[in-house]
Amino acid sequence: MDALLADRLRALGHPARLEILRVLAACGTCVCGEVVKVMPLSQATVSQHLKVLKEAGLICGRIDGKNSCYGLDPDGIAELRRALDALLGGLSDAVCCAAEPKLEIEA
Repeated sequence: MDALLADRLRALGHPARLEILRVLAACGTCVCGEVVKVMPLSQATVSQHLKVLKEAGLICGRIDGKNSCYGLDPDGIAELRRALDALLGGLSDAVCCAAEPKLEIEA
């Protein structure tokens, strides 16, 4: 489970991939060329980013002739959200060391 979460977080580690997710969320589904139109990236670069997101299970897609159609994978997004909620919830409940009081030096 941690390996899958780490893979998905790595996929989200690039600003272009975050923007692609936003574009796909706004469009529902999209032909790759439509994503390229709103991104300042080449077709090849967008395709590579789409591949990474698909391998991470965050988007799904199919090839339809010469076009590739992509959309968000609702199951993958929901699993990521649950995993992050569990991880961050456990971290926020943890007791940590109190910060050392700052020492003031007399002049």
